[in-house]
Amino acid sequence: MTMNAEDAKALMTAHRLVHAGAPLDSARRVVVCLHGRGASAADILGIAGAIGLVDVAYLAPQADDGAWYPRPFMEPLSANAPYLDAALDRIAAILADLAIKGFGGEQVVIAGFSQGACLSLEFAARQPGRVGGVLGFSGGLIGPSVEGRDETARLDGLPVFIGCSERDPFIPAPRVRETVAHYERRGARVISVLYPEPGHTINMDEIGKARALLEGLDA
Repeated sequence: MTMNAEDAKALMTAHRLVHAGAPLDSARRVVVCLHGRGASAADILGIAGAIGLVDVAYLAPQADDGAWYPRPFMEPLSANAPYLDAALDRIAAILADLAIKGFGGEQVVIAGFSQGACLSLEFAARQPGRVGGVLGFSGGLIGPSVEGRDETARLDGLPVFIGCSERDPFIPAPRVRETVAHYERRGARVISVLYPEPGHTINMDEIGKARALLEGLDA
């Protein structure tokens, strides 16, 4: 089931979404894309053309003032409240409306870069079953530690890709490894690459792995 053009327009307006890729009234899958700090919804939608799958719609909300939460992602959760909670609630509302309009969780992938990747990974960890896959470009779980998190529900079979530079200036490699381990303990199918090249960007190998994850959902 896919939504009609009128429903698609209403969804875009209600959640202030920017769209790229396949029309929502003909798409088989939706990728909800979350931009990084200081960037824009239009910026993150550049992955739509790079991935290049004709039957996938990409939707991106814009964070107020260009940031989903104000402080670095490894500070105490209280330092980013209530902004983090509001951002997570906003994602949940978008997914709820997508489900009403015919795109269930198995048809939706959440993706993000940098701050948006942290938010994507955090949402999927807290909300089992809400999405059918996760693409985390340069990100990790949010908070001072991954140990002792409250989430224990299984994520069996959830496909997750996490890519990051080993020497990323904002995302420590140990946090990436801890995030991978957390997802794997809960049963997710994780592919993760820490690239030797320094930088904070999305490279073409990551784009290829994202494309493979999306294509694999239809296998």
